[in-house]
This record gives sequence, C-alpha cells and structure tokens, in this order.
Amino acid sequence: MLWHLISVILAIQLHFDYTEAHFVANLTAASSSYAPAPSSVPTTATAVASTSAAISLDNIVRIGDGNIITRDAIQQSLVTVHDIATENLGTLCISTLYRPLQVPINSERYESSRQKADLVASILQEVGIIRHGGLSEALAKGLLSDDYTTGARILALNITNGSVQSYVWWIKKNHDKHGELQRYEEEGLQIAKKPSQMYPWFADESSSPTLRSPKFAPSPPNIYYKGWWTYPYFSCSLSKWILSYSIAIPPSGRHGLRGFVSIDIDVTGLRVNQCEAPVAYRFNYQQIQTRRLHLVDTSSQSSEFINDIQAFHKSHKCHRDTMVCDYRLPTSEAPTITTSKILATANTWSRGAYQCLCKRGFYSIRHPDGFNGTIMEIAWKEHQDNISNYYSEVFICLKCAPGCESCTGPEPCLADYNWPFRISLLTISVACAVGCCILAGYLFHHRKLKVFKVASPIFLLITLIGCAIMYLEMVAIFPYLDTTWCVTTKWTRHMGFCITYTSLLMKTWRVSLTYRVKSAHKVKLTDQQLLQWMVPILLVMLIYLGTWTISDTPYALYINDQYGLKFKQCSYNWWDHSLAIGEVLFLAWGIRVCYNVRNAESLYNEARLISYAIYNIAIVNTAMVALHILIYPEAGPDIKYTLGFIRTQLSTTTTIALVFGPKISRIFKGQGDKWDQKAKVRSITASFSLNGVGLVPDESPDLYQENEELKEQIQKLAHQIEFMKTVHMQINNRHLKPKPGGYFTITSTSFQAPFSKNNMSSTQTQTSKGGGDETQTASLNKGFPTNLTPTKTKSKTTEKV
Repeated sequence: MLWHLISVILAIQLHFDYTEAHFVANLTAASSSYAPAPSSVPTTATAVASTSAAISLDNIVRIGDGNIITRDAIQQSLVTVHDIATENLGTLCISTLYRPLQVPINSERYESSRQKADLVASILQEVGIIRHGGLSEALAKGLLSDDYTTGARILALNITNGSVQSYVWWIKKNHDKHGELQRYEEEGLQIAKKPSQMYPWFADESSSPTLRSPKFAPSPPNIYYKGWWTYPYFSCSLSKWILSYSIAIPPSGRHGLRGFVSIDIDVTGLRVNQCEAPVAYRFNYQQIQTRRLHLVDTSSQSSEFINDIQAFHKSHKCHRDTMVCDYRLPTSEAPTITTSKILATANTWSRGAYQCLCKRGFYSIRHPDGFNGTIMEIAWKEHQDNISNYYSEVFICLKCAPGCESCTGPEPCLADYNWPFRISLLTISVACAVGCCILAGYLFHHRKLKVFKVASPIFLLITLIGCAIMYLEMVAIFPYLDTTWCVTTKWTRHMGFCITYTSLLMKTWRVSLTYRVKSAHKVKLTDQQLLQWMVPILLVMLIYLGTWTISDTPYALYINDQYGLKFKQCSYNWWDHSLAIGEVLFLAWGIRVCYNVRNAESLYNEARLISYAIYNIAIVNTAMVALHILIYPEAGPDIKYTLGFIRTQLSTTTTIALVFGPKISRIFKGQGDKWDQKAKVRSITASFSLNGVGLVPDESPDLYQENEELKEQIQKLAHQIEFMKTVHMQINNRHLKPKPGGYFTITSTSFQAPFSKNNMSSTQTQTSKGGGDETQTASLNKGFPTNLTPTKTKSKTTEKV
C-alpha cells in the first residue's frame, strides 16, 4: 500500500512539475534576453566575473546550455579521456576509483530524472527522512523507474558530525537501463562514519555550504535547481562514465538528521566529438519530451549529434583554414600512437576520433586520405611544447594551383597564356585601329578629290569607324575574361561588323538600283536617303545588344582545352545563336546584291571592289566559325586568340585594302582628281555618275533643265537616224536622182560617186561605237558630195525643235 501511495504522489507531482517546466522552456525559448539570476543562486557568470582579469577571452568557450568553460579545461579533459580509453592510467584506478573531467555535460536531456530526484527530496523533507523505514527504499526504487537513471541512493547523515546513520542504494543490474533492480552494498559507506570525500557525487555540507563544491558543475544561467550536477566521471569499478545529481536535504524536526539524495546516470553512450556540429542545436525540455514520445521523426544524423558532448565541439587540432574535421568512430582494432595499446572496445569516449581532411582547393601528397586525429593531437602537443614542428610543417594541406577547385597535387589546372605572343598580336591590332583613325583624317582632308567625292566620303568614314571597332575586339579578349570584358567583346564584334558591313552594302545597293533602272530618267539616291535606310539597321542591332546586356548579361565561364586545362571564355547561349542566324541572313542579302551588280560598271571600279570585300567578309567569317567548331573545338586560349586575330585581319584589313587601297594609290600617283578611263570614254557629265551618285552634290539638281537636256539628246539621235536612212538609200540606189527641192539638192556641176564599201563600212563602225555628233558628221561628209545639203529636211527638223 505504501508503494502505491508513493507512486500516485510521484505521478501527480511529476505532472505539475512537467507542466511548469514546459511553460518555462517555452518562455525561455521565446524571450530574447535573460532575466538576472536570483541573488541566492551562484551562477557561472559570477564565478567567471571574479577571475575575468586572469583569463583571456580567447581561452573562454561558451557551450550550448550557456555554461562557460576554458580551453585549458577542455584540453585537460581530453587528456583524461585519452588515458582512460587507452588504459594508460597505471595504478590510478587502485588509488583513485573515480576520475572526473573538468567540463560539464548539457543536462537538459535528463530533465525528467532531475525532477524526480527533486520530488523525492521534497517528500523526504516533508515527511522526515527516518520517520518511515520503508519510505527511503520505495523512493529509491521509484527513482530507478526513469530510463536514464541507473543508480539511486538516499543517505541519512548526522547533523552534528556528518556520519552515516543509514542509507539505501539501489542500482540496475550491470547499470543497464533495462536491467533488474538490486540493492547495492558500498564498502566505502559505513554506519557511524563519514562518507568518503573521494565520491564525486558527495560533498560535506559543513565544509561546502549549499554544496558549492568544485566537484559539482555550475548550473546553467538563469535556471534554478534544488541540487547540483556533477562533472562526468569515470568509475573504475563499473568501467563506465557516470553523471550524478545530488541534493542535500536540510534537517527537519528534532531528530538531528539531514538527508542526501543522489542519482547516477550512465553517459557512456555519449560520444566525444571534437568536430564542429553541423547545426547549432540546443536541447530543451520540450524537444526531449517530444522526441521520447515519438511525436516527431528525427533523422539518424540528428540523433547522432544529439549524443555529442557539446563542450568538446571544435576542440579538434585540424588546421581550420585548410582542413575540415570528419568524425570517425574509433574501432577496437585501431592501435594508439603513444602506447601501441589496442582499445578494449569501440569506445565513443576517445580523443582524436576524427580525420583531418583537406578542404576543397587544398591537397596533401603524403596523406591524400587525410590525417589521423590522434596523430594531430600528439603533433599539436609537441608543437605547443616546442618539441617539434611537424604540426606546422608536415601535417599541413597545401593550396592547389590557381583555378583548381580540387586537386591531388601541385599540377596546374589553368591553361598557360603566352603573354609576349599575345602582346605582339594586340600591338598589331591596336596599330590597325589607330591607322583607321589616321586614314579617316586623311579622307576628310582630301574629301573634295574626285576619287573620294564619287565614293561618298560620309560612308567611307562610317566604314572606317566600323573597322576600328572590329579591331578593338582584340583588346577585349586579350586579358583574363570576366563579365565586363565579355560584354565589351560582344559589342565590339557585332556592332563593328554591323557598321562596316551596312555601310558597304548601302553603297552597293545604290549601284544596284541605278544599274537596274529601266526608266528614261536617271535614278539618283543621295547620301541622306541611304543614311535614313542605314539608321534602322543599326538601331535594331543597338536594341538587341542592349537587351542582351541587361536581361542576360554575358559572363565568363571555364572550359577545358585538349589537355584538360581550364581557361575562361565568354558564355554562348541562344542570344549568340539568334544573332548569328541574323548575321548570316544579312550576309546572304549582301551577296545577292553583289551578284546583281556583277556586270555593272562604275567609276574607279568601286562597285566591283566593294563586292569583293563583301564576299571576303562572308567567306572569312564562315570559314572561321567552321574552324572553331570542327577543327579546333578544344583549342587553348592562345590558339583562340590567334584565330580571332586572323579573322579580324582577313576580314577587316582586306576590306580596307580593297575599298581604300586603289583610291589612295591614285592620289599618290597624282590622279586623284582625274577621271578614270571609263569616264573619258563614256563622256560622263557632271550630273551623272556610274556609281549612282552625282559628282557635284553641293547644289540640288534642276529637274527642268535636266529634262530639257535629255530632250535635246533624243532629238539629235532621231535626226542622225533619219539622215543615215537617207544616205543608205542613195548609196544602194544609184539610178535614183535627187529631185529638185528634195532631201538632197545638187548645187555642183560635177557629181562625185558615193563612198565605196570600205569607206562605208568604216563609217558604220565609227557610228556604232557611239562617237559624238561632230565625229559622225565629219565621217559622213567624207563620202558625199559637198554640194549635197539637206536643206529641206533640216528646215523641218529645226521647226520641230
């Protein structure tokens, strides 16, 4: 009956404590700042504040529950863990049965065990520790009902001398949480004697008021416990790591006894993980209870890190700049470095249970699989003691060659740039661009010479501007490419091509329209009209390149050459492909126009030379694209730069040579202001040009005067045709005599015979060659009598005019 009553009391009290703890946990997690701790409860902050002048801030570490510990304490604890794991304690377990650490364990996971112990202490304080003989036994067994608790003890101590009056000590068999309960008799606890001070869970209240002993870990900030948690300690008799919670019960009544309650929790299942935690994880009571009730699904990785001792996180000895720590569970077959002893079991309480791996971008030739954590611990200690420099000189990871994301050695990852060769090509390209500017100034200075005036100086200047821009592409692709240089490359390449090619095409198109006209009136396209047609083409290119730059900015990416070395090249996507298709169609239209004017004759043979330039641009660009894709798909940076130089020179320099070479040559020969042979033969007037543009564009042409001139030319041709018909009729019909008053009137007494056939054939030849009126009349007068004059017909013709 007593046991059932106690169970009911425990359940009711535990329910209230759980509700209160749940509320406090939520309130603590939601609050952004902590309230000051009660003055009656000593905290770690108070202890640290008193010694802050002696401890460097770099030597202080804050763990997950808010406690503050020093790095020296962590290192000392790691040494203890290593000695125990390698059984290097010697006679320590004979003289000292317990070996505590100097770092606390986050006790929030054991909140239920603590609350039960506090409840038992409250009950014993209320009812008295010796009033009911079986009460202590029942309460001790009730404490073992918790999964974490493996041992529970209740002591009744004499308030005067602190001797043991009675005690109960119950444990789970083999300290297994599922083991059977059994009573435990401790040799160190004897009636009428004080408990031994070697117990890490016990402190004499007379010597340590409120149990504030160095044996106990400080409580987390702003949290009040009835008792104190110990530091984790190793029990030699149990060969386990134990964490205890002890509560001193003040005396009540007249019995002169005070109680002492302590529980043991087996923490051997925790692990010493010296690597960084993947996420900042803080336990609270709500999370632990939820996990225990299986209300949430916790991944295996999170469960593993839940078992980590937070104080040991980031205590590895890997070089933090070049290495990353990887936790490795030690095996029993792994020998230690110092003592060559074999681990008794696969113990998770081991120092150096990690591997130092080189970070991405670093390598180690001697240890490609990483450095053993135990070796790193020893090397670090020797480095601290100035024994050796292996830690800083041997156990290191070296940085990979530039451009290597990962590597196994010092081999280069980036392609080598032949800078002297590239500078030479760049110098030639820049010189060509400067030459275009000089040529533009020379053209402007001699713009009134016929050789330039006929070819439209404004379009020649535009052509030179486009060529200079195309030369500057070699400047854009010269250095290591990035986003800025890639944008510059796209603009110089496509905009320069569009300006140069459009200006040449407009001149050729004008010749095509002039050549194909079938009207009696001459078609004259002025430079202003051609510029109006050229502006929309350039505007389309500007809008396309601007939209491309803003919406999908070109960037540099790494590609590999034939040797697997990386170098940067500007990205290619559907913007490039679309623009390439448009330029191909543009080239096809230009070739079509050039084909239409293949038989057209122009001054200084300009139309044909421009056609050759357009053909050259189309062939060179097509050939270079095929060369890049088919022959050199994995070419290195220098080869690509060379191919770009060749393409620029073959297309741009050849265009300048074809368009400007003959003109400059004539100027140097002193023939720049003279008509070429075709102009002389065809008697081209000042208002007409075979290039399709007027030679004197300074004044607007008078259309009425031009029509009158054309009418006069037609009338002269009609008169010559009529005259030739009459002459031929007289020659072939000699029996006909001219009638008086007819077309021919004989004024001479002697009649000479007409031309012989040879003379007539020569006359016809001269007529068919298109000579002038004076030449034709002189030749005809040689074969006819001088007394024959076309008086009548001439008068009629004059009247018509």
